[in-house]
Amino acid sequence: MEKNNSSRRDFLKKAALFGAGVTILPRHVLGGVGFTAPSDMLNVASVGVGGMGGSDVSRFAASGKANIAYLCDVDTRRAADSVKKFPKAKFYKDFRDMLDKEHKHIDAVSVSTPDHQHAIVALAAMQLGKHVYVQKPLAHDVWEARVLTQAAKKYKVVTQMGNQGASGDGVRQMREWVDAGMIGDLKEIFCWTDRPVWPQGIQWPTQQAPVPQELDWDLWLGTAPKKDYVEKLIPFNWRGWWDYGTGALGDMGCHNMEAPFSIYGLQYVKDVQATVGSVYVDEFKRGYFPESCPPSSYAVMTFPKTDKTAGDVKLHWMDGGIQPPRPDELGPNEAFGDGGNGILFIGTKGKILADTYAANPRLLPTTASYTTPKQKYARVKGGADGHWAQWVEGCIAGYGNMQMSSPFEIAGPLTEALLMANLAIRGSDLKVDNKYPGRNLRLLWDNNNMRVTNFDEVNQFVKRNYRPGWEVNYTI
Repeated sequence: MEKNNSSRRDFLKKAALFGAGVTILPRHVLGGVGFTAPSDMLNVASVGVGGMGGSDVSRFAASGKANIAYLCDVDTRRAADSVKKFPKAKFYKDFRDMLDKEHKHIDAVSVSTPDHQHAIVALAAMQLGKHVYVQKPLAHDVWEARVLTQAAKKYKVVTQMGNQGASGDGVRQMREWVDAGMIGDLKEIFCWTDRPVWPQGIQWPTQQAPVPQELDWDLWLGTAPKKDYVEKLIPFNWRGWWDYGTGALGDMGCHNMEAPFSIYGLQYVKDVQATVGSVYVDEFKRGYFPESCPPSSYAVMTFPKTDKTAGDVKLHWMDGGIQPPRPDELGPNEAFGDGGNGILFIGTKGKILADTYAANPRLLPTTASYTTPKQKYARVKGGADGHWAQWVEGCIAGYGNMQMSSPFEIAGPLTEALLMANLAIRGSDLKVDNKYPGRNLRLLWDNNNMRVTNFDEVNQFVKRNYRPGWEVNYTI
């Protein structure tokens, strides 16, 4: 990690007092109580610093051990608050320029761009040996998720995905209940969200709009196909378009699927099926807008048996307001999840219900008395709010020296699973010769070769075609 010349000189002078044999000095010798040694500070470069990216960079700084050294955003409007908050940070618009010119001064990179840019930025950083924090979902495509998972191990960098519920107390408490056998053998899992809260199932706007002078539209497009700028795509509505986002499942799946995934050690799906909500341009004619995610969807993923399950596991995903049937054990006026989102574990002996981020877990029925096990798993300092500081601490500790809540070895397969569900969702809405051959199919997945074996048309979405000059280059 970079040390400024003054700090280095001070360190060497004080080290000389102890003789050549001393290599580790007490903190008070380095500068007194409260002093933070240069080796304890992480130089962070953040790519995408508006909205959630602005929150991310502030959370890293709040750890007290992260120096926000560089800010990068294609839109100076969106970046304005972060630039004001961190005036000493050098600003770039193009992450490639930043990494090319400043990589020697960067320890770690945070990626909070739209989904379609996650992989290209994160991989470039890892190939330079930089630790990375990537917002959820980890990647836009199945292939990209596999690439980032493998690259993290290859380049030996500390990684974390931005699904902060993975650091919460709720998932650890539920794991203790499951380990104690309180719900018996797992039968099924249900996860749901009331999102999208942005437009989906709509036609791409036909009217071109002028590009705001603060926005570099070509850089924003990045890996995505060349298109004219349209109003209201930024800062949030891009999530509903397949070229840039991954729909409600990509937005909330990493939050609500993480707990069952990590508790039961799930990995790669073996098959997936989906149905999607219909869109009508009028009361008689169904609309067909393949560029846009559907307004609602229901997907079922099958995972192979793990050492914590009695057999294969089915995980049901629902969005757009669809919810599973209320459990009989839930009181008629009790909240089902947190109202719009939830997680439900169904076992042979009992059930667990939780809110978004695996918060507020409770055994059903809530009116019963339970003898719960003692705390078995260490909690993250600050719970879900400690997710960012945990990554900073882990980067300083170095690869393999500290456990992360959502490292790519977990976040990668989790992201692949939800993107596999998106394959089924896109396949259900794929029109061929005026028919929909992907509907009502159970897609069979060849995990080693990363291909659907019984509906080849959908394999085009496993790895998309990148815009020339914006390719993600990596060999699996």
